[in-house]
Amino acid sequence: MTTVNIFGVTGSIGSSTLSVLNFCSSFNEIKINALSANNNVELLVKHSIAHKANYAIVANPNKYRELKNALFGSGVIALAGTNCITEMAEVGADWTMNAIVGFAGLEPSIATAKTGKVLALANKESLVCGGDLLNSTLEDFKTTLLPVDSEHSAIFQCLNGESTEDVDKIILTASGGPFRKWSLNRIKKATLKEALAHPNWEMGARISIDSASMFNKALEVIETKYLFNFPIERIKVLVHPESILHSMVAFNDGSVIAQLSVPDMRGAIGYAFNYPLRCSLPVEKLKLEQISSLNFEKVDSEKFPALDLAYSCVSRGALFGTILNASKEIALDKFIAGEIGFLDITFIVKKVLDSKEIIDFENKSADKLEDIICADSLTRDITRAASLT
Repeated sequence: MTTVNIFGVTGSIGSSTLSVLNFCSSFNEIKINALSANNNVELLVKHSIAHKANYAIVANPNKYRELKNALFGSGVIALAGTNCITEMAEVGADWTMNAIVGFAGLEPSIATAKTGKVLALANKESLVCGGDLLNSTLEDFKTTLLPVDSEHSAIFQCLNGESTEDVDKIILTASGGPFRKWSLNRIKKATLKEALAHPNWEMGARISIDSASMFNKALEVIETKYLFNFPIERIKVLVHPESILHSMVAFNDGSVIAQLSVPDMRGAIGYAFNYPLRCSLPVEKLKLEQISSLNFEKVDSEKFPALDLAYSCVSRGALFGTILNASKEIALDKFIAGEIGFLDITFIVKKVLDSKEIIDFENKSADKLEDIICADSLTRDITRAASLT
């Protein structure tokens, strides 16, 4: 029997994870221990009862009574608060999916890393913000980390049996999002609805907007550095509008190994669940004869300046992944609320990164959780107060 925790079950990754587990249950006995959600009690209850979970956890403590009442008589124990998610992560399951969105996913990842079991990681902020701390904890407790982002799962597969010493560069692909063919002037006027319209992937609202701005790819570059212990200057990004080739690894001998599949997150999730085996999955098979071409383009840094910030932040110190992410999250809140325009997200983030309060964090270590939380909290306060003037 494989026991499972899914943190962030009501989002797109969480729902896809349940789809994979339902399919895999035909050849693997699976027991859901805990499911968590941020606010969506209705869907959390539905999933918890349907999958006979031991525990259902809502991060928002104000939703506890609603959750408890909805679960009455089901046998599922209701819990509330982010501390309960972290405590459940510490107890551990054989396989834990961390699909929490944003910085809130860091502490559950650190807690899971102490279990000596398997952490399937979809929360990129865990590595972007706590890469040094998470990696050292994983090593200390001999916990296995398996990446679930499609790009990082692809790199992981390409490097299977290979040494990073033989790698020339790692190449992430990006779809280019909904604004790939737009002019800069048109992007300046982009609406929330337009930013949410990703051409290839079905994703949550926040990650869809991050994809449109390429902040998502900026975080993924930093994530790659920590995940594979690889120099960031040799991590590259190409626009690949078809989203068929998810990433590739170029070796010193001139060979390039790439991973291709139909854009469906269940592929990466299934790979992480069944690893090191490859088992049948409920995904569409790639038919190469039906693909007329695969296209690649350089990233237009004028239209997508967020990507360059990843490289500059890493050069400034280990805490700057946290600072980049925190300022981006608050600027994104402002865009969603209609307070700023789409390109203003990057403008605000750059302004915060250049502020005198932030300069004090340069070249400081990020091996203590309290230091990471402090940098995150201060950056959020600075970003909330930041103006467009």
